[in-house]
Amino acid sequence: MTGSNVSSPPPGTRVSVDAGRLWGGGVATACVAALLAVAGVLICQDVLDVRLVRPALLLDLAHSFAVDYAVTAFVLALVATGLAHGLLLTTPRPRTFFAWIVGLATVCGVAAPFAFDTAVSSQVATAAINLALGICTGSLIGAVMSRTVRLTGERLP
Repeated sequence: MTGSNVSSPPPGTRVSVDAGRLWGGGVATACVAALLAVAGVLICQDVLDVRLVRPALLLDLAHSFAVDYAVTAFVLALVATGLAHGLLLTTPRPRTFFAWIVGLATVCGVAAPFAFDTAVSSQVATAAINLALGICTGSLIGAVMSRTVRLTGERLP
């Protein structure tokens, strides 16, 4: 199956989503995003000695900035998976809508650190991590979407 079939199913076909594979890919993406967040924090704070901005949307669950960033990235990747699932079931071009939504959410994540009054180096480093997380999540879930849809010949009611 090609990606173009997923984007625009032929008339008279029914879309079936392999939810197990979709959510398996979503959990795998969430793990990659969490590890990416930890790597970003370690590189910026421990190697480059740049203090990162703590955005308001970061989940505050642990006494560790890296863990909080990782948990937030994990949860947001699962939210993206839920969004993908809903779009696959309800929209005519789910990957296009998904790309736009994740792209705009990434723009917000990149812009957010600049709303805080802190050093420019902190803002740029945090924005770079958020950009990497958005690209990671969008590309991986987008790829998973193309492999979890089946088209059947059943007529839609």
